[in-house]
Amino acid sequence: MSKLVIVGTVAFDAIETPFGKTDKILGGAATYIGLAASKFNADGAIVSIVGGDFPEDYIAMLENNGLDIEGLEIVEEGKTFFWSGKYHNDMNSRDTLATELNVLEHFNPKVPSDYADAEVVMLGNLHPMVQIGVIEQMNNPKLIVLDTMNFWMDNTLSELKQVISKVNVVTINDEEARQLTGEYSLVVAAKEIMEMGPDYVVIKKGEHGALLFHEEEVFFAPALPLEEVFDPTGAGDTFAGGFTGYLAKTGDYSFENMKNAIIYGSALASFCVEKFGTERLLNVSKKEIQRRLKQFQDLTQFDIEIT
Repeated sequence: MSKLVIVGTVAFDAIETPFGKTDKILGGAATYIGLAASKFNADGAIVSIVGGDFPEDYIAMLENNGLDIEGLEIVEEGKTFFWSGKYHNDMNSRDTLATELNVLEHFNPKVPSDYADAEVVMLGNLHPMVQIGVIEQMNNPKLIVLDTMNFWMDNTLSELKQVISKVNVVTINDEEARQLTGEYSLVVAAKEIMEMGPDYVVIKKGEHGALLFHEEEVFFAPALPLEEVFDPTGAGDTFAGGFTGYLAKTGDYSFENMKNAIIYGSALASFCVEKFGTERLLNVSKKEIQRRLKQFQDLTQFDIEIT
């Protein structure tokens, strides 16, 4: 079992989908990543920042799920990062209604000294210079995984390329991969991203699964067809948490084991979307996860007669 450092937002979200809407609920990249990783009993530490308005119950819940919160800074006089969004009927596109950085605006991450030697680092979607600041505090990790988004490509491209050059794995969605490289073909885009430094690229395609690239090899993991998708918020972060949690648990960072990690990440993400916010992730049982992994196996295994 390897230590895992998780960097990202711990936040409030207000979400509206065709199935309903919420008031302020628990959200944030580090929250979803941490809860997903905790399903593997990963020794994970959350590095983030919240305001004095952040409920103690939420902090206790993170601790009760086995997450170290020494790196969670609380600014008593500040307010917690807040995001509000409305999803369209296809559930793939959304409008951001509000983004309030609040305490996140001056976030200077501090990795707990006990986790400076962590083997795995998961850099959630944040300003690239914050992500670099975390890498500089680490003592030679074996695997650094980076998540990012189009906002940083639009506004801080040179800093983003700087952090991409320092990581082992980049996870982005198909639209972002095309924007980052200017290439329409995802195979060509992945090769260009690997030329920037990483050994592996994971391209997430939402309800159409995920692609893993390494050198000349490609692996495709489907997404499970679900009857109901209530809220896609946090699905990508849940995927990243399952992916890194599984790798930290096994301590095997090979291409072959990353295939397993992608399936575990996809399975957990499929639970995340079934309820609003973190609700489903908090209540999912080990048996349910095993059952869903079997569904993934059944979905992808077949015999074919080649004539």
